[in-house]
Amino acid sequence: MTIRFAQTALATAIALLMPLSTPALASSHREAPLITAMPKVDGTDFYMFRSYEAGREHYVTLIANYLPLQDAYGGPNYFDLDGSALYEIHLDNNGDAKEDLTFQFRFKDVVANLKVPAGDRMTAVPLKNIGQIGPNADDVANANARQTYEVALIRGERRHSWGQPLRMAGTRQTTFNKPLDNIGTKSIPNYDSYAAAHIHEVDIPGCSASGRVFVGQRREGFSVNLGEIFDLVNTNPLGDPAGESNIVADKNITSLALEVPIKCIANRSDPVIGGWTTSSLRQRRILNPSSLHKKYKSAQIQDGAFTQVSRLGMPLVNEVVIGLVDKDRFNSSMPRDDAQFLQYVTHPSLPILLELLFADAGAKAPTLYPRTDLVTAFLTGVPGLNQPKHVVPSEMLRLNTQTPITAPGAQSNLGVLGGDVAGFPNGRRPGDDVVDIELRVAMGALISDSTIAPNNTAPFTDGATVSAADFDLQFPYLKSPVPGATGM
Repeated sequence: MTIRFAQTALATAIALLMPLSTPALASSHREAPLITAMPKVDGTDFYMFRSYEAGREHYVTLIANYLPLQDAYGGPNYFDLDGSALYEIHLDNNGDAKEDLTFQFRFKDVVANLKVPAGDRMTAVPLKNIGQIGPNADDVANANARQTYEVALIRGERRHSWGQPLRMAGTRQTTFNKPLDNIGTKSIPNYDSYAAAHIHEVDIPGCSASGRVFVGQRREGFSVNLGEIFDLVNTNPLGDPAGESNIVADKNITSLALEVPIKCIANRSDPVIGGWTTSSLRQRRILNPSSLHKKYKSAQIQDGAFTQVSRLGMPLVNEVVIGLVDKDRFNSSMPRDDAQFLQYVTHPSLPILLELLFADAGAKAPTLYPRTDLVTAFLTGVPGLNQPKHVVPSEMLRLNTQTPITAPGAQSNLGVLGGDVAGFPNGRRPGDDVVDIELRVAMGALISDSTIAPNNTAPFTDGATVSAADFDLQFPYLKSPVPGATGM
């Protein structure tokens, strides 16, 4: 599929973007300096696609992944999320770069403080569990520490509106069990079955049809030749797309997954929705620390408002688009404030770096400035495909909910570049190879004029491929996590 872009698209985008304001500082995702100290609220990937599970074609699946690079054997505490944080998935269904719907997740630690008799005393155990867990979601007697969660739907501005809880379908229950991480086959003999028991059908406020929710550990679905990419792209960018190893293949992730009816999230006048995920922590202050320390031997802490510390919509934006000095600023911002980052899209540095690194292989950065093609890909959506009718340019993942589903066996992992308009950047499916796609787009794949984009047909790649065949065919799609141990 060839997409042509006009210079007028950029003029419109700049005119709309310039009046926007600048937010306060924070950070998000591991590519930004500050978030490295807060892995529990570190967002890593966001997926949004029409469900391709059989019989679920009228639904959209949303998956927000957090807490990166989990080693399966990371006990005894493993990888619970932050009980003091807000984890949110935002949807914009009218193109104005502001959230219209927010699904807000909150977690709670449940500590049983299990003990065993040691002589004439009962002594607390050091392990996460003292016996087998599962197979049902409420089989928690042997769990020493676990988590539950609640989900609320907020309509309108996320901090100015009250949320309504999602409930277990047909009940008043608002608290859901989160499965323990995959400790090992002795603790949880059949993790697939155990995790499936935590897929909950839910009633969604204001929606006549039910949805589904799952929160728990999954196998990392992102495919990337990570170490070599950040070692000055120490690989062959024009080599075999499957010629390198996926270095994160043995890692796990924690997924917040929702499946919601299209009719409950899409605007009737426009089928395109935009989405992104954020996490937030409370601001805190110490009250009169010097005097309180002397009197009580500890300071008193007062909680304040929530401050956003992570943001993720389109993949790889902060890794390879936003400059190092602005990574924390980007991750604290909202899409409506993206004017401050416009230069990173119109005059990107990554293509220049690739040309410098691989000049001997013939790599040439596009000479079109400003980069109208990247404005379309990252800020407005593609006209006639996934651009909202009244778009305010802003960075987020955009999905046309009326685009026909491509069956898993027919999906191209290059999405729109591969002729599959149901794939990235029209939403993002687990099997879309976004690293290869974005490398090619950066080097001009969407520019039809070869005189200003000499590499517009070059197969740039990181060498670590992925496809729909690497995932399950049903919700939540990402595969069961790697176990910490496999037993005897």
